Amino acid sequence: MCSVINMAKPVQALAFTLCIRSATRSSSHAAAHSRLIRTGVPSSLQPLNVSRRTYCSRAPLEGLFFRQLFESVSSTYTYLLADRGTKEAILIDPVLETVDRDLKLMDELGLTLKMAVNTHCHADHITGTGLLKQRLIVLKSAISKHCGAIADVLLSDGDQITFGNYYLTVRETPGHTDGCVTLVTGDQSMAFTGDALLIRGCGRTDFQQGCPKRLYQSVHQKIFTLPAHCLIYPAHDYKGQTVSTVGEERKFNPRLTKSLQEFVEIMNNLNLPKPAKIDIAVPANLVCGLHEV
Repeated sequence: MCSVINMAKPVQALAFTLCIRSATRSSSHAAAHSRLIRTGVPSSLQPLNVSRRTYCSRAPLEGLFFRQLFESVSSTYTYLLADRGTKEAILIDPVLETVDRDLKLMDELGLTLKMAVNTHCHADHITGTGLLKQRLIVLKSAISKHCGAIADVLLSDGDQITFGNYYLTVRETPGHTDGCVTLVTGDQSMAFTGDALLIRGCGRTDFQQGCPKRLYQSVHQKIFTLPAHCLIYPAHDYKGQTVSTVGEERKFNPRLTKSLQEFVEIMNNLNLPKPAKIDIAVPANLVCGLHEV
């Protein structure tokens, strides 16, 4: 069985431009120059550094298969990514109720699912990872080591999740929960932000170790420092939106364009009802798909 996790140092550079010619690991390391990106970042926060690449206006990751899937009850997006050549695939944020749909699609396309990754311990639905593991013996589960959850692979900042010739880099983005991560493609053209950054919004911070200050810092330091054209794919959307960009959210996000103090005030006064499934979803998700289903 081939490993799908490579331990890597946390990302040390930020690219404002990027070349979408290949997402292979070798090409991602070809760029040697780097510089700081500060656009849209408060002066009190220090952005990350990322290796520089040149940008071409073609579809991102030409050899990558990508599919955005939707579960209507919890308004959850599940993302399927695969190497078109090797047929190795990963699934981000699977939902229990849609496992049959996802397996059918992968079977039709001849894909081999190597890993199911959860961006955090969800409170509004039960992950489909457990049922997937029952159906696919070789499948591994993954979640942040800070979630306090059980999984085959516990992710840390800078880890790389590989499938075929492609990979996603893990960026820790706590604040909605302690264990939130954002997964970024090797060429930084796509970011899967979980609940940390939503389209024109963000995850709530009033339960599961939520902290508005940490969330604000996570988004500004780990997501808003990505290239402006980087596509944002969140874990949820409640208004029918499917995708945004880093540049749009830097400019138009009604919460995260505020000062830190204003953001904290907004988040502390949302007065939202608790998620309907939180009492059953969180205990199940803490064993990250290894629960009885």
